[in-house]
Amino acid sequence: MKQAILLAALCAAAPATVRAAEPIRIHPGNPHYLLWQGKPFIVVTSAEHYGAVLNGDFDWRRYLATLARDGMNYTRIFTGTYRETPGDFGIERNTLAPARFIAPWPQRDGRFDLEAWSPEYFDRLTAFVAEGEKLGIAVEVTLFCSTYGEKQWSVSPFNPANNQNETAVTDWKLLHTLDNGNILPLQEKLVRKIVHELNPYSNVIFEIQNEPWADRTVTGEPVNPYAMPRWPNTADCADPASLRWQERVAEWIRSEESTLRNRHLIAWNACNFRAPLRSILKNADIVNFHYAYPEAVWWNYEWNVPISYDETGFLGKSDEAYRRQAWRFMLSGGGLFNHLDYSFSVGKEDGTDVQAKSPGGGSPALRRQFRILREWLESLPLLSMKPARELVRHAPGAEAVAMAKAGEAYAIYLTGTGGAFLLLDVPPGPYHAEWIRPEDGHLLGSGTVQHKEGLLRLPTPGFQPDAALKLTRVR
Repeated sequence: MKQAILLAALCAAAPATVRAAEPIRIHPGNPHYLLWQGKPFIVVTSAEHYGAVLNGDFDWRRYLATLARDGMNYTRIFTGTYRETPGDFGIERNTLAPARFIAPWPQRDGRFDLEAWSPEYFDRLTAFVAEGEKLGIAVEVTLFCSTYGEKQWSVSPFNPANNQNETAVTDWKLLHTLDNGNILPLQEKLVRKIVHELNPYSNVIFEIQNEPWADRTVTGEPVNPYAMPRWPNTADCADPASLRWQERVAEWIRSEESTLRNRHLIAWNACNFRAPLRSILKNADIVNFHYAYPEAVWWNYEWNVPISYDETGFLGKSDEAYRRQAWRFMLSGGGLFNHLDYSFSVGKEDGTDVQAKSPGGGSPALRRQFRILREWLESLPLLSMKPARELVRHAPGAEAVAMAKAGEAYAIYLTGTGGAFLLLDVPPGPYHAEWIRPEDGHLLGSGTVQHKEGLLRLPTPGFQPDAALKLTRVR
């Protein structure tokens, strides 16, 4: 009897079992957004050039602490199947061109053994992801990347000159196809290993391949028909051989996780700029675009998946250019925005390396602006809102993108100049208008208006180059 009482007391005193965190998943209330840690996960971030794990000189702990401090909630990493060399693509102090390359495989006599694993690499990978989870930062793990050219192929672990496994791919443009010699089982082995190692963590999203269209191009329509019909003016996608290989990689992920505790989302890098997709890759949960236009969301909204602006760049160094991209994309219905931030480099993991030479921007100031956007979006009833392309009927001097919960709440982003008016197609009733300056969140004006019939004529405060309006029905 005493033993039973003692056992009951011990059980009562023992802490309840802590349930493992559920991985990021599609939000059940709106498939265009994500759910993580029990709440909508709206991704707006500005993160380094994908070398945080494979670059042995990069202080990833300082980097993640900086992201958390600046309110960033997402980072993208490459796994080591691809690397760059100094100066590639005009990038100064490129974190993806490491002086000390930490690969998934060990090196012997200067060559990789693709049948073995590097404990140093997997210790670093899992520690990075675990720290990100603790800080509330999701990690997009990009398994593969296009090769782009001979220079990148010369340092690829899959190049037979760089490994001990007699890889037999005849052309690097075949590397990410099913016709890649004896490399396919090595790719499968690596995918399964990474997926297995990262299964316990809730903050992981797997991306199949970065920019698959770069090596296997199907040239799409020009963005500007009056300009030269080639990149950066064509919306390119991957060819059928690439798509078949990408589907196989997705199958490996699903197969490996089928016997494990967690199932993680899979992102598919579909195209650059914009394209009306004919279908979604089998097993893909998220569709990634690079250098995306609002049309990337609008034309694909009815697929009912999150659309991600997965990489920015090539618009100079101005914070304004990338702030405008972020606001326009997210106010078009996008679910994730990831800016490629070149201010992170070795020795400047606090994001203060405002580089003189690089194909894009990034700065502490820009990250503050992105935080303003994310927090503004989180203040909206976003899960019950949709793109509202017909909401703004007229906006003299400005261009508008908008989201709406019809009759209840409206969110509008304007680029151009203010001091005029908007004509809005909203039902009659009282509304409260609140205007902010996206650069710093400064309140430009607020007030209540009584709308009686027809289109609402709403005066705009003076602004340049942009402003955001939150319009809510007064109850």
